[in-house]
Amino acid sequence: MMVNQLMLRAAAHCGRLTAVNQLTRTHSDMAEFREVFSKARQIAVITGAGVSAESGVPTIRGAEGHWRTWKTQDLATPQSFCRHTSRVWEFYHYRRELCLQAEPSAAHRAIAECEERLRRQGRSLVLITQNIDQLHQRAGSKHVLEVHGNQYQTRCVSCGHVEVNHKSPICPSLEGKGSPDPDVPDVLIPVKDLPRCEQKGCDGLLRPHVIWFGETLDSHILTAVEKELETCDLCLVVGTSSVVYPAAVFGPQVASRGVPVAEFNTKRTPNTARFRFHFPGRCSETLPAALARHESELI
Repeated sequence: MMVNQLMLRAAAHCGRLTAVNQLTRTHSDMAEFREVFSKARQIAVITGAGVSAESGVPTIRGAEGHWRTWKTQDLATPQSFCRHTSRVWEFYHYRRELCLQAEPSAAHRAIAECEERLRRQGRSLVLITQNIDQLHQRAGSKHVLEVHGNQYQTRCVSCGHVEVNHKSPICPSLEGKGSPDPDVPDVLIPVKDLPRCEQKGCDGLLRPHVIWFGETLDSHILTAVEKELETCDLCLVVGTSSVVYPAAVFGPQVASRGVPVAEFNTKRTPNTARFRFHFPGRCSETLPAALARHESELI
């Protein structure tokens, strides 16, 4: 991904570029967090791959970030799709089928349940996710902004039509394909047999409607994210390593306004020192307690 360009763009959207580097005193006082949570009216939750990893979905980076013999971030590019279309579709078929079998984690459910409960109280929770697997929606989250798109949508490379697509398999030629085993060779499916557009008179090649490395994020989504980050009075950064831009600057931009930010992750990240709270451990263990009904809540 064009890191510098997207980082600057995201920072410019929120007008916080010079303040992103401000540091704060970070601690893990759950009682203090719960007090802050009880008073918050507009909560923004930013989630990354760590949330889905607890549902068994491999992350794109780190030790799990391989499919067969390739790094997954090398497959998730326009260039790879152009040169190795069959291989990339095998990879996404594998990811689609894997995620269809996965179940939302306790962290997914805690966020969804909190959103619904706060809605009844006249409060709000918006979910800003880097994940493309729809596990948040399956858990019940409604107000979701998908920064990197959605692997269960397709886009025609010819006519540009976008549609929801939950077919399993997405096309007959991919049935039983996509094994991540490094000893399994590419199937080399002809392009004409890969997913095709069903719009009348088109029949163009389909691609996953996700943001690949090297592509620009959807400006409408960034604008919506900007609005939420400018108005929230509490922010949670959950299960993200804070190294993928522009999402990596979202939390620090909120913190630069003096708004409390709480990080939930298995380990410290490059942004931890900028946040007021850091809760180490599995998100499915720490987040449900953090978002549970507070004693001050009436309904």
